[in-house]
Amino acid sequence: MSTATARHPVALNYAAASDVVVTPDASRVQLALEGSRGTVGVSGRVKDPTLFRDALAAAFAVLSSDLRYRGRDRTAYLAYLMKQGKRASAQIWEAQKAFLDSSLEGEEKQDAVLDPVLTVDPDQVSLEVFSRDESAYARLAFDNSLFDNREAAHGSTFLDVPADLPTRLDRLRAYAPVTLEAHVAPSAKAASPQPGAPRAPRNVEVPHAWLRGFLQVQSAATLPATTCSIAPIDLYNLLFALRTRRSKKAPRALRFELVPGAAPRMVLEPWEQVLECHGGPYQGHAPAVVRTFGRNRLTALARLLPHAKSVHVQLMGPGLPVFWVIDLGVATLTLGLTGWTESGWSSAAAFDALMPRDVPEHLAEKLRQRLRTDGPLSFDVLAKDAGAAKDQVRAALQLECLRGRVLFDVARGTYRPRELMPTPVDEAALRYGNEREARAHRLLGDGGPGAGEVKLTQVHDLVGEGTRIQGEVVDREAVRSFFPSFTLDLEGRVKDAGCGCPHFRRSGMREGPCEHMLALRLAYARRRTEEEALRQTPEGRKLIRAETRSYVRRDPTTGLEQVYRVSLDGKVVALAWGPRLGDSRHQRLWFDSDTEARTAYFSRLEKLTADGYIDAASTLV
Repeated sequence: MSTATARHPVALNYAAASDVVVTPDASRVQLALEGSRGTVGVSGRVKDPTLFRDALAAAFAVLSSDLRYRGRDRTAYLAYLMKQGKRASAQIWEAQKAFLDSSLEGEEKQDAVLDPVLTVDPDQVSLEVFSRDESAYARLAFDNSLFDNREAAHGSTFLDVPADLPTRLDRLRAYAPVTLEAHVAPSAKAASPQPGAPRAPRNVEVPHAWLRGFLQVQSAATLPATTCSIAPIDLYNLLFALRTRRSKKAPRALRFELVPGAAPRMVLEPWEQVLECHGGPYQGHAPAVVRTFGRNRLTALARLLPHAKSVHVQLMGPGLPVFWVIDLGVATLTLGLTGWTESGWSSAAAFDALMPRDVPEHLAEKLRQRLRTDGPLSFDVLAKDAGAAKDQVRAALQLECLRGRVLFDVARGTYRPRELMPTPVDEAALRYGNEREARAHRLLGDGGPGAGEVKLTQVHDLVGEGTRIQGEVVDREAVRSFFPSFTLDLEGRVKDAGCGCPHFRRSGMREGPCEHMLALRLAYARRRTEEEALRQTPEGRKLIRAETRSYVRRDPTTGLEQVYRVSLDGKVVALAWGPRLGDSRHQRLWFDSDTEARTAYFSRLEKLTADGYIDAASTLV
């Protein structure tokens, strides 16, 4: 699978363009729908125009958001140097222009993304969008109670969004009646016909990488999550702090501190600014500390603050998406954010956990037909009548989410039928992001020829910097071994990477990581998952010879946070404790055997838990 040819063709046929018609007496929102999917549409008078306007503005802000770094165009500066007789030849200038032209041409192809998806259900109408930088997904759902004289034809199709539509929506006012008309063909009640000839059909080549991110963020919603509730004023305080402060150094994380029976806390790093939440106590059974990244993407929610009733946050785990559910009363916005703003190769290990395995084909089809007949339905209802184990039912539903035929409604906790494409998406084409990632999985033994062997030779924890990972990859196709290495910093990003393969020697990291680095990253993530499961059993603890855990506790009176770090390395137990933003005290204990050191290590961890410390291992990526 080549990145240049891995594209999904989609034919779009719109009879007209979406528009907003505003008159002194009334306003009409005309949304043009793609016509090849049959009769789909909805119409009615909007009871709350202000909420309708601001909610659509927030969804379209997510659609147009692109927080990727863009280099500056230095062509004009080089031309200036040439006029001044400086060392900038015409060849350099022409080469610079050619490079920028080719880069922009590739960027335009990469930006060929799907139009928003509009779905009309018996109980609501929803709009799904995915950002251009492939890091944010939003689903806006309007309940039937928002409309008077609602008329609907159920189904899913694409929605035309011209560049000026968000600006036109801002012209809506609450004092004038607002009518929504979303149809495949232009409405006969239009004040004036659309200018010009009917719109010609257009074909869009959607990259598989874009589809992969869009569908995997949705399938992540089906995974178990840690959920907490905050008040709208807490979201306002968070957005205000992000708007008034800028961090020039890492880590730039939003940390959640969750203690059962106590109100959640949000902590902004690196300033350690604590935001006490007022949405009620945390209802979980175990304390947790979870770090999330890419917090600036939350600024798209600012338009919803006057309408928000409550805010719920679902934390999937380190490196996995985070879902923010904004309850607007008669509407709901669900914002799903990937683990990082930049969809870098570090997230490949996280997305690896989202792929279902060993799914019976007949079970997936049976569940989809059940949803088409009786949906929306909860997981418990589907699992009760499926005639299969719950883990198989969950995997089958997750597979249907990846195919684009089923949607999980995070706000209501139900599965809904929704056809993203006219034909189902081949999940095999979306299994890997590119050819190198496919080879990395083969090196790990995930099927196919060319299976190799991946060993983690050294995992060294760098205090205050991250984790240094070194390994050996036996590549049987190349008939030799390679020794990749890299460092994961505190934000989960990769630096100081190296490998001896021809790909890295030729281009370094400019063309992305080689398959050996990807295989090592995946092997490290899988080993971390296995170790977390094993360390909960006495048999698994006996296998642990080296490990580092961090525990935190915040003083309720002073608000200061104490960090306790315990490390096991063979016969040595190392301790470090003190305030997070201060000097730490250190102690090293030597024992006569590994067993004695391991017993002392776990005894220390149990004592910290009894003293009210929280295991912050989940903050590491």
